[in-house]
Amino acid sequence: MKSTVETLSPTRVRLAIEVPFDELKPSLQKAYREIGSQIQIPGFRKGKIPSAVIDQRVGRGAVLNEAVQEAIPQQILAAVREHEVKTLGRPEVEITEFADNEPLKFTAEVDVRPEIAIPDLSAIKVEVPAVEIGDNEIDEQINGLRERFATLKTVERAAEEGDYVQLDLRATVDGEEVPGGSATNISHEVGSKQLLPGLDEVLVGLSADAETTFTTQLVGGDFAGRDAEVEVKVRSVKDKQLPEINDEFAQMASEFDTLDELKADLKERLGKVKKVEQIYAARDEALKQLVEAAEIPAPEGIVKDEVEGRKQAMTDQLERIGATLEDYLASEEKTEEQIDTELTEAATEGVKIQLLLDTIADRDDIQVSDDEFGHEIVHRAQRAQMQPQQYYDQLVQSGAATAVFGDVRRGKALASVMEQVEMKDTEGTVLTLDDLREASDDHAGHNH
Repeated sequence: MKSTVETLSPTRVRLAIEVPFDELKPSLQKAYREIGSQIQIPGFRKGKIPSAVIDQRVGRGAVLNEAVQEAIPQQILAAVREHEVKTLGRPEVEITEFADNEPLKFTAEVDVRPEIAIPDLSAIKVEVPAVEIGDNEIDEQINGLRERFATLKTVERAAEEGDYVQLDLRATVDGEEVPGGSATNISHEVGSKQLLPGLDEVLVGLSADAETTFTTQLVGGDFAGRDAEVEVKVRSVKDKQLPEINDEFAQMASEFDTLDELKADLKERLGKVKKVEQIYAARDEALKQLVEAAEIPAPEGIVKDEVEGRKQAMTDQLERIGATLEDYLASEEKTEEQIDTELTEAATEGVKIQLLLDTIADRDDIQVSDDEFGHEIVHRAQRAQMQPQQYYDQLVQSGAATAVFGDVRRGKALASVMEQVEMKDTEGTVLTLDDLREASDDHAGHNH
């Protein structure tokens, strides 16, 4: 095999490879065996068909094609090793010349890891806003608790927005009952728009035992798109009563005896959440500065794959909630081009950060222990709600285990970056990884 390498850009090379026909013989024999085991020809035992007969039946061309497909990845690997090219992603192959008994000539374009000069980490200075907690934020938390401990009390008056009513509903189209269109004694919050369109409007002003009818357009079922007559009967009207905010409320809604203690606890918890957010913001800013300072070029092929992956994940997520990309674009008032641009920008930044962290991990010879790798697998398996072993086996089968290993290594490189750059808030307080660990641990402890 002869090969040359041509640099197309700092992140892409083209390998030109020439393989003498003799070197293709092992792949050719393998192709005959493969094809021979897949076809049946009367008079021959399966897998024992002479190559001349296969040529006749299947065609020599098909065999050559199979052999070349098998040989190309091995030849690319050999050329990559010979030229010490640090490849990323999948190569794009183009066969330039090939005929029976002639050398195979092809090119493979592939993204490569650019040479990155790592800036002096200690020269990177990041400033993020200090953590502030307004009284209104504590009040919001208190109001959330109040809602959870609200009680419903039957009232002798007409329903108003925000009341809860017990209802009977019966929907008909041209006098015929709509399947699943009747319900008795259901609870509904007036104004919540949780049930049929038009219902909330007619409920306001109705008292217990009042009945009315209104028309609504059906969305699903056999009568989708048709107008239905809906009879409504109100059984009772209930007023939502929120507890008063005092020490008794604190005792009912928390483990604290006084409102002041409850507020102090809420403030502390909120502070921890904001502290974690603040340090993540500092981390993102530090990475942004580093990527800019290192002038990292982003490999097109990798970015393209990443964009496709992200778009697919988005589409899958939408499908799970029964929506399409078109629905999403309409709700966001964006075009598909705008989404593609946003995804490309995010993917480009993400790829540059990965390259930077990989380079730092190589320079500092960062290793990942079996324990650290195992810990990550357990963590991811829990998130996927699977057994760790089963999750790991799946990773190995899909060939994604090395990617997870790479993620763990990059995570360690990121931690070392955060320890070396200067991160402060606007009040001059130095932020460290230890702050993050403390806030996260306490925060996690509270939540579980």
